[in-house]
Amino acid sequence: MILEILASIMGILMSLGYYPQAYKILKNKSAKDISLISYTLFAVGTLTWFIYGLSINSMPIILSFVLGVIGSWLVLILTIIYHKNK
Repeated sequence: MILEILASIMGILMSLGYYPQAYKILKNKSAKDISLISYTLFAVGTLTWFIYGLSINSMPIILSFVLGVIGSWLVLILTIIYHKNK
């Protein structure tokens, strides 16, 4: 039980790491130094883990990756938008 709580908290904190990057892209209106390949892998990876968490009904995985899916896809979409605006 303690390990599940710790895993959930750490997963959520790690998933929050995408949001400062998204904010920076929006603020600067530029994704010049963002790797499209990396964020494509992150977006697909977080979505895969989220779906896996749903399939095995694991709340630590679901809670951790729901924020990761939103954040990684947000960065990916903003990167695509602002790479086009070069």
